[in-house]
Amino acid sequence: MTTDAPSRNPHSQSRNRQRILRPIGTLISYAGLSLVALLFLFPFFWMVSNAVRSNTEVLAVPVRILPEEYQWGNFVEALVSLPFGTFLMNSFIVACGVTAIVLVVSCLSAYAFARLRFPGREGLLLTYLSTLMIPQVMLVIPLFLVVSKLGWINTYHGMILPVAFSSFGTFLLRQFILGIPKDLDEAAMMDGASRLRILVTVIVPLAMPAIGLLSLFTFIAQWKSFLWPLIATSGLDKATLPLGLTLFQTQQGTSWNYIMAGATISMVPGIILAIVLQRVIYRGITVGSGFGGR
Repeated sequence: MTTDAPSRNPHSQSRNRQRILRPIGTLISYAGLSLVALLFLFPFFWMVSNAVRSNTEVLAVPVRILPEEYQWGNFVEALVSLPFGTFLMNSFIVACGVTAIVLVVSCLSAYAFARLRFPGREGLLLTYLSTLMIPQVMLVIPLFLVVSKLGWINTYHGMILPVAFSSFGTFLLRQFILGIPKDLDEAAMMDGASRLRILVTVIVPLAMPAIGLLSLFTFIAQWKSFLWPLIATSGLDKATLPLGLTLFQTQQGTSWNYIMAGATISMVPGIILAIVLQRVIYRGITVGSGFGGR
């Protein structure tokens, strides 16, 4: 008995040490994640904080984290001072139009690059993806000249079509489709399904997590887009929300509190879309692991 006790002591001490260290490690992990979350959320908190204070207090020194006096009427003033409804509608039409075209084109091209065999496929894919390295500012002048020649300035299709083709979307969906077993395609072909029917009835339902993620990225990118709508529009009737908020900058000064209030309101559609799509996006983790690779 006396000889067995010392041999068991190190193991029991190790288990006790693990029991003590595991909660400490978990606590440190949660503390680190909470700190990172606070760093990412602070700009949004600062935007809302400036949205509910006077413009004088926004520019006051020293800076106060919380407003001295809350002015919730800034949101109402931001809505009624400008044709906010027109700006929201224009942004919604442009963002939804671009997102719809990107999804259709990306699904078709991604399926072609993932499943079809044709000469020059890899080279064409590499060329297509290389367009990701071209900065948008380099394309602005050629796009403007084309849109101007077509008479599309200050039109919805002039704001939508030039930016409605995404090589990133093709790459994202192609990688997801490569993880879907080809046996499903072959089974559908044996039942007499065409390529397009296979894409619509088999691939698209299984690729919904990637499609949801692409929808979210595309919608938010177009919702907050400023450069191309600025160039493609010439009046307030087709101006989007980012352009409309610049009207709070006048010769008399900048109403930062109204800009922050308008920016806060403009975040609502993106937040709603993220909440709606989160279940679809998270389901992609389960679907991807269920395929067990390629």
